[in-house]
Amino acid sequence: MKVRVNSKKGLKASLSILVDKKTIQKKLDEKLIELQSKVQLKGFRPGKVPPKVIKNQFGKAIYGEVIDGILKETSTKAIEDNKIKVAGQPKIDLKTFGEGKDLDYTMELDILPDIKLNSLEKIKATNYEIEVENELVENRLKEIAKNQQNFSEKKEEEKSNLQDLVVFDYTAKVEGKDFEGNEGKNIQLVLGKDLFIKGFDNQLVGVKKNQSKSVTVKLPENYPNRELANKKADFNCKVTNIKKPVDIKIDDELGKKLGAKDLMDLKNLIKKQIKNQYQNTLETITKRKILEQIEKSHNIDLPANLVEQETKIITQSLKKEEIEKNKKEHIKLAKSRIKTGLILNEIGLKNNLKINEAEIKNEIEKQIKSMPGQEKMVMEYYQKNQNAVASLRGALYEEKVIELIKTKIKLEKKTIKTKEAEDILKKISEDSKTSKSSDTKKQQKKTKITKKK
Repeated sequence: MKVRVNSKKGLKASLSILVDKKTIQKKLDEKLIELQSKVQLKGFRPGKVPPKVIKNQFGKAIYGEVIDGILKETSTKAIEDNKIKVAGQPKIDLKTFGEGKDLDYTMELDILPDIKLNSLEKIKATNYEIEVENELVENRLKEIAKNQQNFSEKKEEEKSNLQDLVVFDYTAKVEGKDFEGNEGKNIQLVLGKDLFIKGFDNQLVGVKKNQSKSVTVKLPENYPNRELANKKADFNCKVTNIKKPVDIKIDDELGKKLGAKDLMDLKNLIKKQIKNQYQNTLETITKRKILEQIEKSHNIDLPANLVEQETKIITQSLKKEEIEKNKKEHIKLAKSRIKTGLILNEIGLKNNLKINEAEIKNEIEKQIKSMPGQEKMVMEYYQKNQNAVASLRGALYEEKVIELIKTKIKLEKKTIKTKEAEDILKKISEDSKTSKSSDTKKQQKKTKITKKK
């Protein structure tokens, strides 16, 4: 194999590669011998088909397979020998090829830029520690207890009230006619929640057990049978049971019922859950701020093909009009992602960061624990999907790099209460809306100017 570097400028490189016909013929002969033991043809014993016969039968396919293998092997070696960091797939142009000829081809390459890392010392961020108020824990506990609501049967002479559980059968008509799905058995409604048909619950307030009650409501706009949507329906309801809510005692028994050791353990679990909710959200925001500063502190030229590929990934689920309308924003986002990824990867390489198999295994086990009853499904997903494993490895690698970065920047540690956390999240949300609104107005202004021209 002979390799000639035609050009290597900026983020582009061009190589010419020549593979002599003797090398190609050797590969072809080896392939024929390999196939001789496998091919079965009428009139020949297994393993005894002459290479010449195999060549006559499958010559074109064999040559194509051999040349494909040679292209992969020689192009990879040429790239490695010339220490080229390739961005995306090379473009190969065959100049000379064919049986009995040398293989002569050129390879056009997009190159990853050399990353010169700048100091991280000027980057600032805040690492929040959440302090959960006892009041918030108590309120959450009351909500949980309420959702565990028990009911006890009312006496036959007792009327139903809001919050009672009413059990009933019904038949319904629209304009005096039956319709599909007009019957229901053992329907249970907690009066006041309005979960059946709007306005239905209130008409069952005041009924008694074994009583019949007529209820008239308008069927919803999204009713499955479009012909009946927004039409009045008359329900004849036969009440079979009425139950009143029973207050749940917030005690050790409730804790055990919900999988805790006791009430105190349940409160600690709730506290931890609330803390994690805020902590995870704020950590995501901190990470984003760090990455934004890192990106701004580096000027990097990006290969056009990578930007194009990333833009396609970003817009793959969007409609054509939406893609065209926000084309500049999509390209901007694509460049940001690529740039950030290249910088993080370089930081990881410089610090010899790696993700080992044990770390991947631990993360999969975490996911399994968080999805009880679906352990087998999660395990099979990763066993059968190597892309998912690669994606998981990438995510873990990024987190490891971020954690390293945090040790090298000005990271302020701050303990805040949930109320302060809410205020921070609210402000970020409002700033985001303002930014989007500003971008929209700028776009509209540009559109108007263009139209005037």
